This record gives sequence, C-alpha cells and structure tokens, in this order.
Amino acid sequence: MQLIAQILDIESSKKSAIINEQDAEKLGLTINDRVRISSQKGSIICIVELSTSFVEPGSIALYNNVASSISVNDGEKLEVSYEPTPQSVEYIRKKMGGGKLTEGEIKSIMNDLVKSELSDLDISAFLLASNYIGLDTEEIKNITVSMAETGQKLNLNGFIVDKHSIGGVPGNKVSLLIVPTVALTELLIPKTSSKAITSPSGTADTMSVLANVKFSLNEIKSIVEKVHGCIVWGGALNLAPADDLLIRVENPLRIDPRGLMMASILSKKLAVGAKVVALDIPVGRGAKIKDSIEGERLAKEFVEIGKSLGINIRAGITYGGQPVGKAVGPALEAREAISALMEPRLASMSLISKAASLAGILLETSGMAPKNMGYEIALNNILNGKSYIKMKQIIAEQGGDPEVKADQIPVGSYRHQFTAESDGYITLVDNESIVRIAKAAGAPTDRGSGIVLYQKQGYKVKKGDVLYEIYSDKSSKLSEAVNIANYDPPVIIEGMLLKVYPA
Repeated sequence: MQLIAQILDIESSKKSAIINEQDAEKLGLTINDRVRISSQKGSIICIVELSTSFVEPGSIALYNNVASSISVNDGEKLEVSYEPTPQSVEYIRKKMGGGKLTEGEIKSIMNDLVKSELSDLDISAFLLASNYIGLDTEEIKNITVSMAETGQKLNLNGFIVDKHSIGGVPGNKVSLLIVPTVALTELLIPKTSSKAITSPSGTADTMSVLANVKFSLNEIKSIVEKVHGCIVWGGALNLAPADDLLIRVENPLRIDPRGLMMASILSKKLAVGAKVVALDIPVGRGAKIKDSIEGERLAKEFVEIGKSLGINIRAGITYGGQPVGKAVGPALEAREAISALMEPRLASMSLISKAASLAGILLETSGMAPKNMGYEIALNNILNGKSYIKMKQIIAEQGGDPEVKADQIPVGSYRHQFTAESDGYITLVDNESIVRIAKAAGAPTDRGSGIVLYQKQGYKVKKGDVLYEIYSDKSSKLSEAVNIANYDPPVIIEGMLLKVYPA
C-alpha cells in the first residue's frame, strides 16, 4: 500500500510509525505489529501505532528519527507493507517459559533490539523473564559479548584498566580522584560513564561541571594517548548500544535484573578493551547490596564471568551505608572533588580512603605496585598533589579550565540549613532520603542543586549545630526539597538516654 509521509517534528527513542485505523485494517495490522516502510533511498522496519483522527487515511506519520534514517521528505509517497514478527520474539517466549537461551538465540535478540525490530512489549517481556526466571553464567557471558558486538569499540595501544561502581550510594565522586591517580602510571584509563537517571549525579554529570564530556571515539583516543586518562559520557559513543536500549525500558519498570546488570557493566568494559577492572560493590543500609555476604557472592560471579571474557576483575566490597564524602549533586560534588585533590589533608577521609583503595587495586592488579602496596602508593600520590596535577591535564585536554578553584564553581543560590534540635549523636544518615531531597531540589538537571552534609553517622552534635544544607537553582524546588526533609529527615539524632522507666 502507498501512503503519504507526514513528518512529525518529534524525536523518539523508538522506531515507530502512526497509521490511521482504516489503513491498518486494510493491511491487517494491529497496534505493535511491524511494517516495512520503503522510500527511494532505503527501507526501515517500524512498530505500528494507531490513530483515528490525528493521521488521515492515506497518510503515515513518521517521527523525525525514522524519516531521517531513510531520507524521507514530507509529502513523499512511501510503500508500506506488513512485516512478519522476527524469530527473536520466539526466543523471548522461550525464556519466559523457563528455557535456557543459546548463544545464537541471544545474538538474535540483541541484533533485533538494536535494529529496533522489537517493540517495548517484547523488550519488557525479555527484561521480566531475565529478572524473575534469571540468567545463568553462560547466558550472562553470551549477552555480554553480544551487547559489545552491537556497537563500536575503542582501540587503544597500551594496557587498559577501568573502574566501575554498581551504584546505589549518593555522592560517589571517587572516579574524579581515581582516574588521575591511575593515569600517573603507564596504564590507560578511559573512564566512560553514564549520566544520572535515578540518582542526584552520575560521574559524567559531575565531570561536566569541570569540562566537556561529550567526545567521539577518535577524540577520546587522542586524549587518552596524551594524558593516559579521561572521564567522559558514554551515551554518545555507541558502545554496546543494546544495553542502553534495555535500560530505557528497565527504568519505567523499576527493575534491574542481576544478570543484565552484570552484562551491562562487562559489555562496556569489553568495548573499551579493559584488561583489568576494579569493581566497587557498596554494601549497607540504603545501598543496592545490603550486606558483605551478598556482596561477596556478587563479586565471585563477576570474577568468574570476567575471567571467561579475558578481563581480570578485582572487587572492592566498600561501605555504602551513607554518602561518600559530604556533597551530593553535580556542582557540589565537583567542588568537593577539586577541593580534595587540591587540599587532600582537609578532605573527607571517606572520599580519600575509598579513592586510594580502588586506585590501589588497579595498580596492584596491573603490576604497577607491589602486593599490598597499592593503597599506600595511590594515597601518597593524592596527598602529595601529583593526582591534582594530572587531573588538571585531563581537564585541559577535555576543554575545561585546569586552574578552576572549588569556590569558583557556581552552585544553587537558594539554600536552607537544618540544625540539630538537641544534643546527641547522629545514629542514622539515610541514603534514600538524601537522594529524594537532592532530586527534589533539582539535581542532576539543575547542576547547582543538591545537598551538603556537615555531620555524618557517629558524630556528636550540640543543639544548634548545622547538620546539612540544601542547595537549589529554583526557589520552588527548594521549598519542595525542604518539605521532603521535614517529612522524611535524612539525619537522625538520638541522645544517650533513650527512655526512663517507669516514667
């Protein structure tokens, strides 16, 4: 059937086309079926969306991304035909029924995912099956390899290492200290990071305050060859794009299948050519992993699968019961990271110690430090300012101002302090509450927004001491954040005397 193109000035992450219900009936189509759309310059398979009035009979509405992919102009005649359901959907049904997927079946699913031949319903089915039925070690390995093969790869000459955190702890800006510390050696550390989706700031969000984070693979290669390290956004690099497409559907479902989480991390490490990876597994209240036993179990799985892929993984089980350092939010974390590099002896020890520990793992595992000396060497380089000098070089190569000082980084102008209502000890700092408050204040979209903790768990405080301060770029968002803090306090104080009995 020939239909007239109606180009919509809308970008979509999906490859969909909107057809009038009358035309759909003639073609035997229902919603989420597939059609092949052919122009003079190419063809594309799209998922069907239906309309009764928005699209007139005889027309087909295409999103900008679909139209541009086959160079379609508004008003152009297109050939539209039914496209059979891909075989990969049958493989997804197999997994839903409890079956084990073969290497070929997994490759088929990942390839069709990248070609946008799977609907969101198909992807959701695969995610739910992976979450509730589970994936075994062999399936995770095959998904990892297939994900990496769906995109480009970074080809560097040298020994490549990387660091990754499974996330879940706010304020985890340690990569901004780890990368320059490791880059002081012959090792290459091209740190590609995601931007925050559910957290107040990702590594890429924090680094974007200091320098550009969006580069091509060739530009990253040039940067790393000069200074041995970078901290960039991975979203524009087409590294393991199948993973990004799965995450897009995972987020609204609010699930994070363990096997796919592992494949997601490892596929990106394969794509950059990492030979050694330091894996940060935070454990504790409010973290993704609740205790060290579960953390060690996850670490063992990572090490086993990494070994089969030629990646030497060493996991650090770290404390995740409260934020790393004191700042949460892009600009506030950038300030803290720069301050820690410039004046490490005045910085939060949780930040310095964690950064040195993970950097030390990379140095030891890669042969750059003797056994049990990695932490000390990394810590000395941070304390003597060498890591700061290297970070300035990285910032400069990424187009930022290497001489920027912490107090020159702009943060939210609307602020509210919370003080202790009584003497006592801080018995709880709630990660989940801190995340809700920082996001309500505007982070990560409003880069100057977030929260700074002045006191942490175990600290003794007096009545009137400032506990934490909320920053926001907008007064309305500050009010919302303050309301959340009042309803769900992120810092709990208790006295030594809890109760008198009888009263």
